[in-house]
Amino acid sequence: MPTIAPLSQPAATVYCAIDFGTSNSAVAIPDPLDAAQGMRLIELEPGHTTMPTAVFYAVEGPEQFGRAAVAAYVDGLDGRLMRSMKSILGSSLIEQTTDVGGGRGVKYLDIVAGYLRHLKRRAEAQAGAAVTRAVLGRPVFFVDDDAARDAQAQAALEAAARQVGFADIHFQYEPIAAAFDHERSIDHEEVVLVADIGGGTSDFSIVRVGPARARRLERKDDILANHGVHIAGTDFDRRVELAAILPEFGYGAYGPSIAGAPAREVPSGVYFDLATWHLINTVYNPARVAELRSMRGFYADARQHERLMTVVEERLGHELAARAEDAKIAVAEGGHTTIDLSHVERGLAVELGEAQAVAALDADIARIVEAARETARQAGVAAEAIDALYFTGGSTGLRLLAQRIAAAFPAARVVRGDRFASVASGLAVFAQRWYGQR
Repeated sequence: MPTIAPLSQPAATVYCAIDFGTSNSAVAIPDPLDAAQGMRLIELEPGHTTMPTAVFYAVEGPEQFGRAAVAAYVDGLDGRLMRSMKSILGSSLIEQTTDVGGGRGVKYLDIVAGYLRHLKRRAEAQAGAAVTRAVLGRPVFFVDDDAARDAQAQAALEAAARQVGFADIHFQYEPIAAAFDHERSIDHEEVVLVADIGGGTSDFSIVRVGPARARRLERKDDILANHGVHIAGTDFDRRVELAAILPEFGYGAYGPSIAGAPAREVPSGVYFDLATWHLINTVYNPARVAELRSMRGFYADARQHERLMTVVEERLGHELAARAEDAKIAVAEGGHTTIDLSHVERGLAVELGEAQAVAALDADIARIVEAARETARQAGVAAEAIDALYFTGGSTGLRLLAQRIAAAFPAARVVRGDRFASVASGLAVFAQRWYGQR
């Protein structure tokens, strides 16, 4: 869906579709200038139709959202970064208050509402009208095996949406939304495995789609099974960083042998923290820095300790994590890459090939593929009876992963949706059906 200028003839009120995702979010509004599409994704940030689901509460100054929120955190500003807010829905935390710094307390429900308010304001700015009706995506289960808490989770999300001015709210299941794009392209009924693999989770759903079903507004019965694992893109990045980058900084290294005693492995805690995005800033604590500085004698190779201290003292941990993510993508696309680490030490670089990446990611990929198979078992559908695999989510761009999933369902043809906006686009299709003729 292309991004175009605001509506030239604003209506009194406009409806929208919101993909409130765990990692990223997106919003679509009606597009009267494009009759074929009917809806368009809006720019939530300059040049971006998706935005990280993140809020940064600065000790001084207003809240920041999306990429600006993440940047404020990475830059070490005094405050608190809130991510994965969707996972709080359905938990007892939702009505509790959390400290966001500067002596301020904010209810978790209000954090969710604040983010939705920001999305709503962006939609209204581009629609040129009030946006009071919304289709919101929701997972098949906010909470597994607990119908009461699952209902509470949807009620909490609805309450947050009403709090910021949405008066007419409807929910649609995310795997159904993801399949809508594919459903529009077929002329017969199919059984589709939707693989939504993002940054934090790998989610699988088996759904029935087809022209006759597309006319129905209630689609829950078309979801035959839903299953997933909490392994995805950020886990891959962590594995790559530990396998290819951090050995140059002492991970897995041994110290000197003293008086004939066996050499001891360098303590690994700091490396696991550097490879875990939300723990990187903990390494910069002054007491931790002093401790690491005092560990020079643990290293047989002084250069490894010097590189580690450069990363810690110059706060380069998030840059290393970004290099790991870039390397993962480069290997997925080309089979080999050189990781430039000259920002740490002049001329420092490491090679990463497909074989090394496979070795690093194999266990995680195997668990994800098994989750896909388990979804089929729960649906009572043989692997050979899956007609199509629909891939969405940023991590489905990893060729090694997509090939392994496809091999588990040999009769299915592979359909690639928009890796970052399939759910939002599908919700937009449904919003047009739900509100467009009312």
